[in-house]
Formats: sequence, structure tokens, C-alpha cells
Amino acid sequence: MTRIAPATRTLRTAPVKIAFIGAGSVVFTQGLLADLFAFPELHGLHVALHDIDPERLDTALGAARRIAQQTGAAPHITVHAERRAALEGADFVINIVQVGMGASTRTDFEVPARYGLRQTIGDTLGIGGIFRALRTFPLLASLGADIAAVCPDAWLLNYTNPMAMNVQYLTRATGLTRVVGLCHSVYWTMRDLSALLNVPYEEVTYRAAGVNHQAWVLRFEHNGTDLYPRLDALVADDPQLRRRVRVDMYRRLGYYPTETSEHSAEYVPWYLHHDSEIERLRLPVGAYLGIVDENVAAYEKTRDALAAGTPLTVESTMEYAPQIVHSITTGTPRTVYGNVPNHGLIDNLPATGTVEVPCLVDALGVQPTRIGALPAQCAALNRSYLSMNELVVRAALEDDPRSVRQAAMADPATAAALPVERIWELCDDMVRAHGELLQPSLRATLGS
Repeated sequence: MTRIAPATRTLRTAPVKIAFIGAGSVVFTQGLLADLFAFPELHGLHVALHDIDPERLDTALGAARRIAQQTGAAPHITVHAERRAALEGADFVINIVQVGMGASTRTDFEVPARYGLRQTIGDTLGIGGIFRALRTFPLLASLGADIAAVCPDAWLLNYTNPMAMNVQYLTRATGLTRVVGLCHSVYWTMRDLSALLNVPYEEVTYRAAGVNHQAWVLRFEHNGTDLYPRLDALVADDPQLRRRVRVDMYRRLGYYPTETSEHSAEYVPWYLHHDSEIERLRLPVGAYLGIVDENVAAYEKTRDALAAGTPLTVESTMEYAPQIVHSITTGTPRTVYGNVPNHGLIDNLPATGTVEVPCLVDALGVQPTRIGALPAQCAALNRSYLSMNELVVRAALEDDPRSVRQAAMADPATAAALPVERIWELCDDMVRAHGELLQPSLRATLGS
């Protein structure tokens, strides 16, 4: 195993401080808090909430207090309009910021759609992923500087997408080493596969690795028996299962991908450009816009429940951040899946890229597992993904607007749909649309 920036301090006796950056993402914040408060050892922790939206910050505070009351926890909760004050002395920083919120997400869909470019989620690769990253990088740079100044030993647990690009940028632009990107895709994929095969999840053993939203289930076993043959038989007998992108990819590549069909369709050139494939695989073009509306409705429901004094219904999220906090604080060993710099973890992927691998977590910190080489066909797709990421990160680090266009050219789904002149014109339109959310050096339009 390769360790990254292990914690050197012994088990803590002082209250643990966790800073939530972007706490106004209230639904996600309250799920994480419910998980944290469920650990008796963490009942007295210090929760510092930060957001730039006063109403959302106030709602987050109300939700935190209500969840603490409902769970019997006794945290110390503070709110901060100023980020550095929230970070002061933090042991853990949870980043859940979405720069530009729903308005920018709509831009990410509506402008490319005028060019005939289809997206389903638009938050990881493609035009949507590129510009979501570029408007997030300035925030990450300033967040990293603040952490280095006031809580340099803190673990930064990032949930903000595009995960792999954000972690790569953070580690290269800020010099921070205790950075782990967290996503629930591996966990829920294995829960779903276990249910599909009617095998208790708790009895399944598995290993996955690759890149975020495009990792691969390398081993999948029950009592030492490989479950892939049972999955093959189920897929062969069920034509409806074969109408899922991830199942289609599994049949052709031999390893099951760890993300939903809606996500998976965007990372390859084979599906979204073809009407017949959209119909065959039931792809919901523009699906994420509906999720944006659902998130707003969920926030408003929480806000209104707090105002009315009614109980909040918050279920366990099984997210990794609370487990990491608990394991590092108490020394309880766990395995989670984390997004970390490659640094030799996966032999046949770029050393500079961010990979998703199993990680041991205990009092020494987050310790990624060395995987070795991925199957060649899986590594080939992951390298394409990481090549696009490298160009986007380079654009920001080197103030190079041409690299933005080159990243779009290298993106498989974009390249399948548009000629290069249209790709450059689209990037110009996206630059104009996002305007001041981008760093100044990348606001130039270059023409085709």
C-alpha cells in the first residue's frame, strides 16, 4: 500500500472540528451531519458551517440544530459568512461547493444543445465537465490557500464535481497533500449488483479501480465464488437489462463500470450521437436539469419545515466522509473508495492523473491501495478520460485558453458529435456565457 500524507498525531481527546464549505447545499449537508451525529464518539464535535448565501447558511444552521436534537448529539455549531474563520483550526474540511449553482448548470446544457451536442449529466467530462471545472478552479485555489494558512494539517474531503479534475487541480495548484475526493458510485454500484443477484451486500467481497465515474469492478465474489458468471446468465436472459449503457459496456469490455448509464454514456463516443442508441438504451438527454429542480425543491422543503417547526426526515447516506472522520479520530480501520493522485497506484494510467482506488483509513490517515495494471481495454478508456482532464488542468495552471479547446477536441463524446471548427466556436460561446466565473486568462475568445 502507498500512503499519502499520513496523520502523525495520536488519537485525539480535544473536540474534532469539521468545516463545511458550501454548507448551503443543505440536503447534502444534513445527510452528512446525520451520519456524523450517529457516531457516539463524535457527539461533541465542532461543526463550522460556511456559505456565501445568507439564507441557505441560516437554513443549514437550523437543519444542523434540528438533526442534533433529533439524534441526541451535542455538537458545537458555528456559522461563518467568512470562509477563513470557518476553517480556523479545522481537522477536516468538507467541500460541497457548486460554483454558479443551477443557472450555470443550465448554461452547460443549453449552449451546447444549440450546437446539437447532447449531454445527460454534464458534470464530469464533455463541455459541461470542462466548464464546471474551470469555474470551480478559482474557488479551489483560494480555498487551498486558506487551508494552508489556518489549518495546514486538515484533511480536505472533496465532493464537488468534476471530481478527478478538481482533485488533480487542487494537488497541483495548491501543494496540499491531504486531499481525497469522495464519491458514492462504487458503493451504490455494488449494492445494486448484490440486489440484482439476490446476494446480501454484507456477504459480498469486491475490488474496483479506475477513475471517478469510470472505475471497473475487477473482482466480485460471494464466499470465494466469482459472481460474474451469474451476472452473465442474468444479462443473457433479460433483454431489458441489456438496454442499460453500463450493461452494454460490461458485455463488450468484460468488467462492470461503476457509474450509472446516464453518466457512463457521456464518457465514450458510441451512444449519445446516435438516435438509435438513445432509443435502444433509453438515454434521458438533459436529465440533470430535472435533478437541479429536484434539489431546489428539496432545499425549499427543508427551509419550510424548519420555519414551521416540523421534524426533519433525514436518513443515513452511507457517505464516506463521516466514516473517514470517525476512522482517523478513533483509529477504527475501514476501507473506502477515494480519488487520489495516481503516484504509481495504477501502472497503466498517467502518473499525473487522479485515480479511484480502495483506501484503508485509520489513525494514520487515508492510505490508498496499489492496484497494479488495469485490464488493457479498461485502461484505454481511462487514459482518454485522464488526457482530457490533463488539458483542462493545464489550461488553468498555464493560463492557456487554447488548452480549453484542445480538451474539448480530446473529449470522446464531443469529438464524435462536432467538427473541430464547431468545437472551438462552442467553447467561445461557453466562455462568453460563463464570463466572470472563469479566471481572467481564460476569458478570451479565439474564433475557429
